[in-house]
Amino acid sequence: MKNKRALVCGSSKGIGAATAIELSKLGTSIILLARDEKSLTEVMNELDKSHNQKHDYIIADFDEPKSLKEKLLSSDYVKSEHPIHILINNSGGPKPGALLNADSEDILSAFNRHLLCNHILVQLLVPGMKKEKYGRIINITSTSVKEPIKGLGISNTIRGAVANWAKTLSFELGEYGITVNNILPGFTDTQRLKEVFLNKAKLSNEDIESVIMDAYSKIPIGRFADPVETAKAICFLASKDASYINGINLPVDGGRLSTL
Repeated sequence: MKNKRALVCGSSKGIGAATAIELSKLGTSIILLARDEKSLTEVMNELDKSHNQKHDYIIADFDEPKSLKEKLLSSDYVKSEHPIHILINNSGGPKPGALLNADSEDILSAFNRHLLCNHILVQLLVPGMKKEKYGRIINITSTSVKEPIKGLGISNTIRGAVANWAKTLSFELGEYGITVNNILPGFTDTQRLKEVFLNKAKLSNEDIESVIMDAYSKIPIGRFADPVETAKAICFLASKDASYINGINLPVDGGRLSTL
């Protein structure tokens, strides 16, 4: 994947950081994007540079769609001479809790972060992908696209919207050599998962160890994913080898989902 450029959002930690590192090992030039500059610089130091890539980062907050758009427009990466071939849409999950109790502002905030920002980035980067006749848009969502998760009401709602948005785009962009796919991570060993389990333990009045063991029991493989394992699946969808895979939801969940 030499001579390719990837914008990896939410790449200061977790699945996003792992994806950026794995893509760099394949020869891709990486543009990291997140709001924490200190964490971004730490990930920058882990990126592979053995293929003479040029890596960079952009500080932006997905809670501020207008500012995100302005920062991309002011960069070189939306100009024809520096097209981005691969877009990894990724951001931290919405607040946990029952949907009925969700504040409307929290729902709107999640919609802006997970769908509106994705859409802004696609509109900015697709012209360059069309010119290169190569594009990979990969959205890191959730297994709740296929099977809603109890206690994640807002996430279940917004992830479904993102999945249908992506499927619609796959119809519109396929003819230009641009594919649009979703990765559905299962239980992955990240800070986000720890926060979800701590919230569940608090609500159910259980200890965190019991919550974790219950989660293990629902995964046929019997463990949580390492972020690198999810990143490997993302790298495949970003490659030329995946050129005929378009508009799918790919679970990386150790077999936990009961749906086909």
